[in-house]
Amino acid sequence: MNNHEIDYRIEGEEMQYVEIELDPQETVIAEPGAFMMMESDIQMQTLFGDGSNSSNGLLGKLMNAGKRLLVGENLFMTAFTNTGQGKKHVSFASPYPGKIIPLDLYRIGGKIICQKDAFLCAARGVSIGIEFQKRLGTGLFGGEGFIMEKIEGDGMAFMHAGGHVTERELREGETLKIDTGCIVGFTGNTTYDIQFVGGIKNTIFGGEGIFFATLTGPGRVWIQTLPISRLAGRILRYATINRKEEGSILGKFGNLLDGDGF
Repeated sequence: MNNHEIDYRIEGEEMQYVEIELDPQETVIAEPGAFMMMESDIQMQTLFGDGSNSSNGLLGKLMNAGKRLLVGENLFMTAFTNTGQGKKHVSFASPYPGKIIPLDLYRIGGKIICQKDAFLCAARGVSIGIEFQKRLGTGLFGGEGFIMEKIEGDGMAFMHAGGHVTERELREGETLKIDTGCIVGFTGNTTYDIQFVGGIKNTIFGGEGIFFATLTGPGRVWIQTLPISRLAGRILRYATINRKEEGSILGKFGNLLDGDGF
Protein backbone atom coordinates (compact mmCIF):
# COMPACT_ATOMS: atom_id res chain seq x y z
CA MET A 1 0.00 0.00 0.00
CA ASN A 2 1.24 3.49 -0.91
CA ASN A 3 -0.94 5.40 1.57
CA HIS A 4 -0.54 5.49 5.35
CA GLU A 5 -2.53 2.78 7.16
CA ILE A 6 -4.73 4.31 9.85
CA ASP A 7 -7.27 2.91 12.32
CA TYR A 8 -10.46 4.73 13.25
CA ARG A 9 -13.79 4.72 15.04
CA ILE A 10 -16.91 6.81 14.40
CA GLU A 11 -18.79 8.29 17.36
CA GLY A 12 -22.21 9.92 17.64
CA GLU A 13 -25.54 9.67 15.88
CA GLU A 14 -26.85 12.88 14.24
CA MET A 15 -23.67 14.94 14.70
CA GLN A 16 -20.85 12.46 14.22
CA TYR A 17 -17.11 12.67 14.49
CA VAL A 18 -14.37 10.25 13.47
CA GLU A 19 -11.46 9.48 15.78
CA ILE A 20 -8.27 8.50 13.94
CA GLU A 21 -5.61 6.40 15.66
CA LEU A 22 -2.08 7.17 14.43
CA ASP A 23 1.00 5.05 14.94
CA PRO A 24 4.33 6.91 15.23
CA GLN A 25 5.04 8.95 12.07
CA GLU A 26 1.61 8.20 10.57
CA THR A 27 -0.28 11.17 9.10
CA VAL A 28 -3.90 12.00 8.35
CA ILE A 29 -4.97 14.91 6.14
CA ALA A 30 -8.19 16.88 6.62
CA GLU A 31 -10.18 19.82 5.38
CA PRO A 32 -9.51 23.12 7.23
CA GLY A 33 -12.20 23.54 9.86
CA ALA A 34 -12.85 19.79 10.28
CA PHE A 35 -10.49 19.47 13.27
CA MET A 36 -12.14 18.70 16.62
CA MET A 37 -9.45 17.56 19.11
CA MET A 38 -6.09 15.80 19.35
CA GLU A 39 -3.71 14.37 21.89
CA SER A 40 -0.21 15.61 22.68
CA ASP A 41 2.71 14.79 20.36
CA ILE A 42 0.56 15.26 17.26
CA GLN A 43 2.04 17.94 15.03
CA MET A 44 -0.24 20.01 12.79
CA GLN A 45 1.04 21.32 9.46
CA THR A 46 -0.72 23.30 6.70
CA LEU A 47 -0.16 21.84 3.23
CA PHE A 48 -0.50 23.43 -0.18
CA GLY A 49 -2.73 20.91 -1.97
CA ASP A 50 -3.64 17.48 -0.61
CA GLY A 51 -0.16 16.28 0.29
CA SER A 52 -0.42 13.17 -1.91
CA ASN A 53 2.58 11.60 -3.57
CA SER A 54 1.26 12.68 -6.98
CA SER A 55 1.90 16.37 -6.21
CA ASN A 56 5.71 16.31 -6.29
CA GLY A 57 7.32 19.57 -7.36
CA LEU A 58 5.93 23.08 -7.48
CA LEU A 59 4.04 22.55 -10.74
CA GLY A 60 2.40 19.39 -9.44
CA LYS A 61 1.32 21.13 -6.25
CA LEU A 62 -0.10 24.07 -8.20
CA MET A 63 -2.12 21.75 -10.48
CA ASN A 64 -3.34 19.73 -7.52
CA ALA A 65 -4.44 22.85 -5.61
CA GLY A 66 -6.14 24.25 -8.74
CA LYS A 67 -8.19 21.09 -9.10
CA ARG A 68 -9.32 21.41 -5.50
CA LEU A 69 -10.50 24.96 -6.10
CA LEU A 70 -12.61 23.76 -9.05
CA VAL A 71 -14.52 21.30 -6.87
CA GLY A 72 -15.15 23.91 -4.17
CA GLU A 73 -12.52 22.70 -1.71
CA ASN A 74 -9.98 24.80 0.14
CA LEU A 75 -6.65 25.65 -1.47
CA PHE A 76 -4.85 24.29 1.59
CA MET A 77 -5.23 21.15 3.68
CA THR A 78 -4.04 20.31 7.16
CA ALA A 79 -1.83 17.32 8.00
CA PHE A 80 -1.72 15.80 11.49
CA THR A 81 1.34 13.63 12.22
CA ASN A 82 2.08 11.53 15.28
CA THR A 83 5.60 12.61 16.33
CA GLY A 84 5.53 10.68 19.61
CA GLN A 85 6.44 7.12 20.56
CA GLY A 86 3.06 5.48 21.17
CA LYS A 87 -0.35 5.54 19.50
CA LYS A 88 -2.09 8.93 19.45
CA HIS A 89 -5.58 10.08 18.48
CA VAL A 90 -6.99 13.00 16.50
CA SER A 91 -10.68 13.62 15.79
CA PHE A 92 -12.61 15.37 13.01
CA ALA A 93 -16.26 16.43 13.11
CA SER A 94 -18.98 16.47 10.48
CA PRO A 95 -19.93 20.08 9.55
CA TYR A 96 -23.71 19.51 9.62
CA PRO A 97 -26.19 16.84 10.83
CA GLY A 98 -25.70 13.60 8.99
CA LYS A 99 -23.37 10.63 8.72
CA ILE A 100 -19.66 10.03 8.19
CA ILE A 101 -18.92 7.35 5.60
CA PRO A 102 -15.69 5.33 5.92
CA LEU A 103 -14.16 4.29 2.58
CA ASP A 104 -11.51 1.58 2.30
CA LEU A 105 -10.25 2.59 -1.13
CA TYR A 106 -8.10 -0.53 -1.45
CA ARG A 107 -11.20 -2.76 -1.24
CA ILE A 108 -13.50 -0.72 -3.48
CA GLY A 109 -11.33 -0.23 -6.53
CA GLY A 110 -9.20 2.72 -5.49
CA LYS A 111 -11.52 5.44 -6.77
CA ILE A 112 -14.68 7.21 -5.56
CA ILE A 113 -16.63 9.91 -7.41
CA CYS A 114 -18.57 12.12 -5.01
CA GLN A 115 -20.40 15.41 -4.66
CA LYS A 116 -18.47 18.61 -4.05
CA ASP A 117 -17.50 19.26 -0.41
CA ALA A 118 -18.12 15.59 0.54
CA PHE A 119 -14.50 14.93 1.57
CA LEU A 120 -13.74 15.12 5.30
CA CYS A 121 -10.34 13.48 5.92
CA ALA A 122 -8.08 10.66 4.71
CA ALA A 123 -4.81 8.85 5.22
CA ARG A 124 -1.71 10.64 3.95
CA GLY A 125 -1.19 9.84 0.26
CA VAL A 126 -4.85 9.82 -0.80
CA SER A 127 -5.36 12.17 -3.76
CA ILE A 128 -8.30 14.61 -3.98
CA GLY A 129 -8.96 15.66 -7.58
CA ILE A 130 -11.70 16.32 -10.10
CA GLU A 131 -13.83 14.17 -12.39
CA PHE A 132 -15.29 15.73 -15.54
CA GLN A 133 -18.71 14.61 -16.77
CA LYS A 134 -18.29 13.41 -20.34
CA ARG A 135 -21.91 13.90 -21.41
CA LEU A 136 -23.11 17.48 -22.01
CA GLY A 137 -26.59 16.80 -20.62
CA THR A 138 -25.21 15.23 -17.46
CA GLY A 139 -23.03 18.26 -16.84
CA LEU A 140 -25.81 20.78 -17.47
CA PHE A 141 -28.66 19.07 -15.61
CA GLY A 142 -27.08 16.47 -13.36
CA GLY A 143 -27.14 18.59 -10.21
CA GLU A 144 -23.37 18.60 -9.67
CA GLY A 145 -22.37 20.31 -12.94
CA PHE A 146 -19.54 19.22 -15.20
CA ILE A 147 -17.11 18.66 -12.34
CA MET A 148 -17.39 16.29 -9.39
CA GLU A 149 -14.88 15.34 -6.73
CA LYS A 150 -12.57 12.34 -7.16
CA ILE A 151 -10.91 10.51 -4.26
CA GLU A 152 -8.14 8.09 -5.27
CA GLY A 153 -5.68 5.89 -3.43
CA ASP A 154 -5.40 2.65 -1.50
CA GLY A 155 -5.90 3.92 2.07
CA MET A 156 -8.82 5.01 4.23
CA ALA A 157 -10.86 8.11 3.36
CA PHE A 158 -13.99 9.60 4.90
CA MET A 159 -16.95 11.39 3.33
CA HIS A 160 -19.81 13.14 5.11
CA ALA A 161 -23.43 13.50 4.00
CA GLY A 162 -26.71 14.95 5.26
CA GLY A 163 -29.36 13.03 7.15
CA HIS A 164 -29.30 9.24 6.92
CA VAL A 165 -27.06 7.49 4.39
CA THR A 166 -27.93 4.25 2.64
CA GLU A 167 -25.50 2.12 0.63
CA ARG A 168 -26.57 0.10 -2.41
CA GLU A 169 -24.67 -2.52 -4.39
CA LEU A 170 -25.72 -2.46 -8.04
CA ARG A 171 -25.42 -5.56 -10.21
CA GLU A 172 -24.24 -5.51 -13.81
CA GLY A 173 -26.76 -3.48 -15.83
CA GLU A 174 -28.94 -2.62 -12.79
CA THR A 175 -30.07 1.03 -12.80
CA LEU A 176 -31.18 3.17 -9.88
CA LYS A 177 -33.01 6.49 -10.38
CA ILE A 178 -32.12 9.09 -7.74
CA ASP A 179 -32.84 12.74 -7.02
CA THR A 180 -29.78 14.60 -8.27
CA GLY A 181 -29.09 16.19 -4.89
CA CYS A 182 -29.28 12.91 -2.97
CA ILE A 183 -26.20 11.31 -4.51
CA VAL A 184 -23.25 11.28 -2.13
CA GLY A 185 -20.83 9.18 -4.14
CA PHE A 186 -20.27 6.05 -6.22
CA THR A 187 -17.41 3.78 -7.19
CA GLY A 188 -15.41 4.48 -10.32
CA ASN A 189 -16.93 1.61 -12.32
CA THR A 190 -20.49 2.96 -11.94
CA THR A 191 -22.07 4.78 -14.91
CA TYR A 192 -23.62 8.17 -14.08
CA ASP A 193 -26.21 9.80 -16.35
CA ILE A 194 -29.49 11.75 -16.22
CA GLN A 195 -33.02 10.95 -17.41
CA PHE A 196 -35.95 13.22 -18.20
CA VAL A 197 -38.85 12.70 -15.78
CA GLY A 198 -41.40 12.80 -18.60
CA GLY A 199 -45.04 13.90 -18.66
CA ILE A 200 -46.33 17.48 -18.68
CA LYS A 201 -47.96 17.23 -15.24
CA ASN A 202 -44.87 15.61 -13.71
CA THR A 203 -42.62 18.27 -15.20
CA ILE A 204 -44.71 21.31 -14.24
CA PHE A 205 -46.46 20.25 -11.05
CA GLY A 206 -44.45 17.31 -9.74
CA GLY A 207 -42.18 19.39 -7.52
CA GLU A 208 -39.32 16.92 -7.95
CA GLY A 209 -37.45 18.65 -10.76
CA ILE A 210 -37.44 17.59 -14.40
CA PHE A 211 -34.50 15.17 -14.33
CA PHE A 212 -33.53 12.03 -12.45
CA ALA A 213 -29.94 11.00 -11.91
CA THR A 214 -29.36 7.42 -13.05
CA LEU A 215 -26.61 5.17 -11.70
CA THR A 216 -25.99 1.91 -13.54
CA GLY A 217 -23.97 -1.00 -12.17
CA PRO A 218 -21.85 -2.76 -11.51
CA GLY A 219 -20.77 -0.63 -8.59
CA ARG A 220 -21.52 0.68 -5.14
CA VAL A 221 -23.43 3.89 -4.44
CA TRP A 222 -24.11 6.02 -1.36
CA ILE A 223 -27.35 8.04 -1.08
CA GLN A 224 -28.27 10.74 1.45
CA THR A 225 -31.75 11.59 2.71
CA LEU A 226 -31.07 15.28 3.38
CA PRO A 227 -28.89 17.22 0.92
CA ILE A 228 -27.45 20.34 2.54
CA SER A 229 -29.03 22.46 -0.23
CA ARG A 230 -32.48 21.13 0.69
CA LEU A 231 -31.89 21.81 4.38
CA ALA A 232 -30.63 25.33 3.68
CA GLY A 233 -33.60 26.05 1.43
CA ARG A 234 -36.08 25.00 4.11
CA ILE A 235 -34.33 27.07 6.77
CA LEU A 236 -34.27 30.09 4.45
CA ARG A 237 -37.96 29.65 3.71
CA TYR A 238 -38.92 29.78 7.38
CA ALA A 239 -36.44 32.53 8.19
CA THR A 240 -37.93 34.91 5.61
CA ILE A 241 -41.62 34.37 6.39
CA ASN A 242 -43.21 36.36 9.21
CA ARG A 243 -45.31 34.05 11.36
CA LYS A 244 -48.78 35.37 12.16
CA GLU A 245 -48.28 35.64 15.90
CA GLU A 246 -45.48 38.16 15.33
CA GLY A 247 -47.06 41.59 15.62
CA SER A 248 -50.56 40.18 15.17
CA ILE A 249 -53.48 40.78 17.53
CA LEU A 250 -54.29 37.07 17.08
CA GLY A 251 -51.03 36.09 18.72
CA LYS A 252 -50.42 32.33 18.63
CA PHE A 253 -53.96 31.75 17.33
CA GLY A 254 -52.70 33.09 14.02
CA ASN A 255 -50.65 29.94 13.56
CA LEU A 256 -53.85 27.92 13.26
CA LEU A 257 -54.45 29.63 9.94
CA ASP A 258 -51.11 28.24 8.74
CA GLY A 259 -51.90 24.76 9.97
CA ASP A 260 -48.88 24.96 12.28
CA GLY A 261 -50.76 24.78 15.56
CA PHE A 262 -49.37 26.44 18.65
